[in-house]
Amino acid sequence: MRRTLRLVPALVLVAPAPAQAPLSHSPLPDPVLADLLRETLEGHPDLQRAEVAVQMDQERVPQAGVLPDPSLSLGLQNDGFKRIEVGRMETSFYSIGFTQPFPWPGKRGLRKDVAAIGVDLSGALRTRVQMGLEADVRRGYTTLLLVRGQKKLLDQQTLFLEEAERLARTRYEVGQGSQGDLLRAQLERTRLQLAAWSLEAEERSAVADLNRLRQHDPADPIPTTAGLTDLAEPAQLSPEQVEARSPELAGAYASVKQTEKLVELAKLDRRPDFAVTAGLMPRGGLDPMWQVGLSVSLPIYGHSKQQRALAEHQHHLRGQGAEVASVRSLLRQRTEERTIQVQTLRRTRDLYRDGLLLQSEASFQAALAQYGAGRGSFLGALEALNGWVGDQGSYLQALAQLQAQHIALSEAALGPTVPVSGGTLGPAGMSKGGSETPAATKAAAKAPGAPQDSGPASTKM
Repeated sequence: MRRTLRLVPALVLVAPAPAQAPLSHSPLPDPVLADLLRETLEGHPDLQRAEVAVQMDQERVPQAGVLPDPSLSLGLQNDGFKRIEVGRMETSFYSIGFTQPFPWPGKRGLRKDVAAIGVDLSGALRTRVQMGLEADVRRGYTTLLLVRGQKKLLDQQTLFLEEAERLARTRYEVGQGSQGDLLRAQLERTRLQLAAWSLEAEERSAVADLNRLRQHDPADPIPTTAGLTDLAEPAQLSPEQVEARSPELAGAYASVKQTEKLVELAKLDRRPDFAVTAGLMPRGGLDPMWQVGLSVSLPIYGHSKQQRALAEHQHHLRGQGAEVASVRSLLRQRTEERTIQVQTLRRTRDLYRDGLLLQSEASFQAALAQYGAGRGSFLGALEALNGWVGDQGSYLQALAQLQAQHIALSEAALGPTVPVSGGTLGPAGMSKGGSETPAATKAAAKAPGAPQDSGPASTKM
């Protein structure tokens, strides 16, 4: 019995204190995350392609405001077919003509405005690509920290099971324990190896995903020193701030403005265009002739052409107005869903950090002490361990999903919130005796309280 009691302190020391952060803790920016974001935004081909599209549209703006190209005409008028009569006959001459078309006043300015708004549309697409890449990096980094936190937790559980196996063996050898306790400890250790392999695969996958985003080799290592508790929680955005960040909403507004300009242009297209012509006609030894002319286009098919074009753009304008309302409504729904999830996950995090983890650890240590003193069962101690590990794992999941909701708010995404998922902590029996994953955490891992197909994931610009 004395030999058994001497092992109890060692077991208690194996159980680590739960990861807690004081309420006044304000984490510093993570340099690893900052480098990942910088490398991704500097070299990702999707962002480069979006930038090129903006530059292309910028080049269209000055083109739209330029006058139509003039035309130069050369000719010869001659009397008869036998010889050139220029200089002999008054009606024989060479001709050099110049014609410059002039659109109706205001058309060039409207066409330039339409092209300039096209730059805003492509800029909104570029912003969406950039925000999407930033969100992907932040989600990938959160996933990596979650998996590595789970690996540390698994290592702590492995240490306990090793000590528990030694204690069960000692109790069995002195006739105070059963062979079943020893076999159960060995079984649990073997099961943990499966979880370790699963987490290793999840970690490599998370690293490969981040390396793809920053255009590195998939196997390049990404060392981290921070944990999920070290990630700063961003300030919560209001619905107005989310709307101001939304590229889809900005693009929808720009489309309305562009269509309004097209309506104005269609109205002006019912007005005629002009062309000024000037010509010189040398006649050899005779005095040269010259001419100046003005031509006017006749929109005589306006009812079937220009009027129809005006009606087309007016219909389009009504559709664009409806699209703005649809995008704003969906964005507000997503913002409300995420705000609710953030509030719930904050309460869940605080409950774990300020109470549940402490209670779970105390229950675990008490079960260890009772088993070491011969007053408790091995299964009771094992279930207490599983409860503590399960609570620690749920705490990590709550932190990860809280980050996922903030990332989605910052991204102003119209689609459902993309969850941050880690690996499996341990065997199926681990949940025995532990608290279940909170409903808020489970809900945050799915679409945040809305149907998956409610509204488009993106908006045409």
